[in-house]
Amino acid sequence: MDKNHVTRRVLVAGGLALLASGCQSWRPLGSLGGRTSGPIAGARIDPRYRRQEVAYTGSEEPGTIVVDTTQRYLFLVQGGGSAIRYGIGIGEEGRTVKGRATVGRKAEWPSWTPTESMMRRKPQYRQYAGGVSGGLHNPLGAAALYLYRGEEDSMFRLHGTNEPWTIGQAVSSGCVRLTNEDIVDLYNRAPVGTS
Repeated sequence: MDKNHVTRRVLVAGGLALLASGCQSWRPLGSLGGRTSGPIAGARIDPRYRRQEVAYTGSEEPGTIVVDTTQRYLFLVQGGGSAIRYGIGIGEEGRTVKGRATVGRKAEWPSWTPTESMMRRKPQYRQYAGGVSGGLHNPLGAAALYLYRGEEDSMFRLHGTNEPWTIGQAVSSGCVRLTNEDIVDLYNRAPVGTS
């Protein structure tokens, strides 16, 4: 398996690249200054979706991110038969990430602008057509990993959420959401610039 691609269930995070366009006021994510704490971070989620190290028997290389939309888990393969498992929220029926993609860039506290198709499906999103700046009020949460197909942005993301109670549900417009704490953990663990 090429470690820079995604299959129906598999998203590979080897080959992450931090592009200049994603570096708005760059600082290490470990210095979030507690912005992922408080009532949002403490929201109750089903314990089975809490981050944990688990046995992993897949054939993917260490550094690979495997997305299992059926079970609602994301695995960061560690090697030696283990992975870190994160609970995820996925896209609504028919709107889940499929196929292969490459993580093209990463951003901390990213801004968000709904796509035209999102605004057609959900007209209430038109109020955000000019974009929403990064922060706790932003649907992408503390960080985002942007998925590309070739040189094209697929418009799918692995990102945090300001609605952690939705982890384990099919509620997004197609992106994979993690709690803010988990996206920060994944962002910090994912190797940047590896092939």
